[in-house]
Amino acid sequence: MNTGRMKQMLLALAVSVVLPMSSLNAAGEPAELDADTVEYDMSTGLVSASGDVLMKQGASRVSGVKASYNAKTKQGIVEGNVIAVRDDARLTCDRIVLDGEEHLSASGNVQGSQGEHHFSGEQADYYPNQGKYLVMPAGGTLTSADGTFTANRLEGWLDDAHYVGTGNAHVISPPRNLEAGGDRMDYYGRDQGQVVVTGSAWALQDNNTMKSNRLTIYLAKDGQAGVK
Repeated sequence: MNTGRMKQMLLALAVSVVLPMSSLNAAGEPAELDADTVEYDMSTGLVSASGDVLMKQGASRVSGVKASYNAKTKQGIVEGNVIAVRDDARLTCDRIVLDGEEHLSASGNVQGSQGEHHFSGEQADYYPNQGKYLVMPAGGTLTSADGTFTANRLEGWLDDAHYVGTGNAHVISPPRNLEAGGDRMDYYGRDQGQVVVTGSAWALQDNNTMKSNRLTIYLAKDGQAGVK
């Protein structure tokens, strides 16, 4: 089998398996594949690797027990103690499935980080061409220097810094001395800087408690918060 061709077949999978919060563009950089065994079916376009699989391109590293990629369908899988790293972005899980160029799914003890941002859950789906849309349908945790956000279902549009928690939504922000919860929580970052909590909503700051069906919390730039 042509080694160069084998590397090109799997490099598309290697550079696609990345953290949702990371933009990974390693086009033109040398690619490398190491594994105990590799098989390539020219008729189907399927290449498979197993045993200490390591795929590298530029600053990107993806490792697992086994991996496969179909050049025709652009679908791929990495399984078994998966670790994906790019610069300060890191993702670990049991399994990653790449469904073409529109959807990536990580499952099984998903742990991700980039810089000060961290997320964890049993499943994370990422749609890079939909405003970098990330969803954790089975719930999870988002953590940053500003605090910790948990809910039964978490989703976010990373380009807009807009995050939504549904079902037992809860946020704790030590820098703002703020804790809040409710049935649903919308966090708007960037210019809007506010949190909207609806359904059995409550907020606690400086030992003062507010309860309502709808609470709007304005996040001041000085690290404080106003509740309405």
